[in-house]
Amino acid sequence: MDRIKILIVDDHAIMRDGIRALLNLNDDIEIAGEASTGQEAVEKASELAPDVIVMDIALPGMDGLEATRRILKQNPRSRVLILTQYDDKEYILSAIRAGGAGYLPKRALGSELVTAIKAVNRGESFLYPSAASALIADYRSQAKTGDVYSQLTPREREVFKLIAEGYTSRQIADKLFISLKTVTGHRTNLMEKLELHNRTDLIKFAMRKGIVSLDT
Repeated sequence: MDRIKILIVDDHAIMRDGIRALLNLNDDIEIAGEASTGQEAVEKASELAPDVIVMDIALPGMDGLEATRRILKQNPRSRVLILTQYDDKEYILSAIRAGGAGYLPKRALGSELVTAIKAVNRGESFLYPSAASALIADYRSQAKTGDVYSQLTPREREVFKLIAEGYTSRQIADKLFISLKTVTGHRTNLMEKLELHNRTDLIKFAMRKGIVSLDT
């Protein structure tokens, strides 16, 4: 039986020692190497071609998400399991976008780490229950706001797009040949309909919907 080659990436030696000791109890798992920084992880992954990389997010210099992107670009067959202290929605979504095949908080049990490693090695995805719940909540939120967006009037959509592109209310008024008061009214209405609280939220929503690009 082929053993699963593992690369452990964490900047804390005591954490790497603990993971190594745990995984060494499994005959079908082999520790191929360790790394303490994102750059070192990229280099070791290229050198060792591990089956699974157990990757922390918070690393000195290049973080774990950027390291994941680079590793998968050079070796798409490797699988990255994110093992981190962070357990909020933004980190989970960022990890998945970076190409992570699994997400596990460090508070998880050792047996869950082994299960996750074997799952991602088989080509499956693994999400800790709290991570799965966060993704479901995010999906429902996007579905809800997506439906509401379709209810915006054509003028409200125009104002929405211009706000997301960085135009001021005065510039929008001039561009659309309407009064500043009318722009303000449209802005208030569309923010209420989409349940957005500030321009930052509006831009994030516009990016998710593909209304503006990252370069906007």
